[in-house]
Amino acid sequence: MQAPAPTPAGPDLGHHGDAEVAPGLLDLAVNVQRQPMPAWLREPIVAALDTLTAYPDPAPARAAIAARHRRPTDEVLLTAGAAEGFVLLAQALRDARRPVVVHPQFTEPEAALWAAGHQVERVLLPPETDFRLDPALVPADADLVFVGNPTNPTSVLHPAAVLAELARPGRVLVVDEAFADSTVGTPEPTPDPTDAVDPAADAHASAEPESLAGRRDLPGLVVVRSLTKTWGLAGLRIGYLLGPAELIGRLAAVQPLWAVSTPALAAAQACATPTAVAAERRIAARLAVERAYLVRRLGELPPVRVAGTPASAFVLIHLPGAARVRLALRERGIAVRRGDTFPGLGTDWLRVAVRDTATTDVFVDALAEILEAG
Repeated sequence: MQAPAPTPAGPDLGHHGDAEVAPGLLDLAVNVQRQPMPAWLREPIVAALDTLTAYPDPAPARAAIAARHRRPTDEVLLTAGAAEGFVLLAQALRDARRPVVVHPQFTEPEAALWAAGHQVERVLLPPETDFRLDPALVPADADLVFVGNPTNPTSVLHPAAVLAELARPGRVLVVDEAFADSTVGTPEPTPDPTDAVDPAADAHASAEPESLAGRRDLPGLVVVRSLTKTWGLAGLRIGYLLGPAELIGRLAAVQPLWAVSTPALAAAQACATPTAVAAERRIAARLAVERAYLVRRLGELPPVRVAGTPASAFVLIHLPGAARVRLALRERGIAVRRGDTFPGLGTDWLRVAVRDTATTDVFVDALAEILEAG
């Protein structure tokens, strides 16, 4: 009989934001955009439904993703969401001697490692440094390292140069860029929500700051990407991995046949077009305005501290008694993400999704009333 896989101690790694949501609640717990699906994305997904008698062919989508990131096609692997990518890495790299996960971050990488039988070591970034990455904290002999950028739940965007310091021969460095398409390279826009987004600024910010998706010179680098967040496709399950061809081949060898559905492949191909990239930049610019507004409103509440300089579709806040406040918010019809299920955080942390400014006002006003009531 096979011995059971080891299990991690501490926070519940299987808890995710969707567990916070219930019918009738205002959802600030899940980091998926809620905008209407554009026609250029909806139409190929719908058209794909007429071809479901054939097995999925990933080649066109793989080529489109490769072209977007200026990489050969054998350096791309389409996956059923970024979560499948973590499972493939954990399964294919069972020979890793010292796997390390840098926390706080998305918990699925560590959960996948434990499920594959790995003994996982955690590196905890301290809140005193606003959870900024210090490469010196990662053991030199760690041969499999996971880190998020921008990191969920902290919303910290680590400099690409700092991440690159973690790459070295004999190590697989996995950078989770599920939210990279939500970042902007220009300075934060003014927090005035009435300001229009300048199309010229979109073009200037098109490079996705600090992304390593196009880097082919760093040994052992695997970049994990998701298309479910910005485009509201969480139910469709589509993501991809970028990395050296030999390593991508190892990951593909443990992937089930036809793992990505035909509609999901159609979405991936559509999301790699210049039209999609331009739209993505506009969404990121809008998010930056809405994020700055949320941070400004939270700054009006003295007990609340926003962690660092948020760079993604969510912010992390520290608030004494946050566990009680979260329940009080639910009573008022608002769901936010608890922080204590992330290693390195605790019960005084909450993650809040960036929404439109009217929704932010509803949330902050409710939070202010709860804090005033004591």
